[in-house]
Amino acid sequence: MATVRAVVVTLLIVALATLAYVYIGFYNVAADTPHSAALRWLAETVRERSIAVRSIAVKVPELDSPALVAAGATEYAEMCEGCHLAPGVTDNEFRKGLYPMPPPLAAAEFARDDSEATSARRFWIIKHGIKLSSMPAWGMTHDDNTIWTIVAFLRKLPELKPDQYAQMTAHAAADHAEEGHDHVE
Repeated sequence: MATVRAVVVTLLIVALATLAYVYIGFYNVAADTPHSAALRWLAETVRERSIAVRSIAVKVPELDSPALVAAGATEYAEMCEGCHLAPGVTDNEFRKGLYPMPPPLAAAEFARDDSEATSARRFWIIKHGIKLSSMPAWGMTHDDNTIWTIVAFLRKLPELKPDQYAQMTAHAAADHAEEGHDHVE
């Protein structure tokens, strides 16, 4: 009985300390102040495990169609490039104020990964977004087929040279405006 009482008292103290920590505003939520190593590890682990578990059931379609990749290039240029950059672009003013910083998807470390698990995870992230980051839930305004075009394009993006990317996305603004995406059901 004494052990149970000690556990309950310990949990109560931890809960009260946590509430005090929150209510005195001790934690700095400013985007220009990085997380501690422990909090960064916790946030990254929670994010990666959550995405991995929730994307298991995602059925990945055929993604090699040039038309699918081209459509995804248009979507990427309009919706993703500002945060995730384009081939030959190392940074921009907008990204510098974001924390956590979105990954530069055209960079070498995001080289083409054709695995179904990676494609499923990318689809899930684009569709549902990620809380406490700058990643929006595009599934609220874009149907699944459109999201799959972006996934198809992401598989090719790290291989593209700046001139190839520019050519693929030259008409992106006009193409994107014509399509409209506020029709998700």
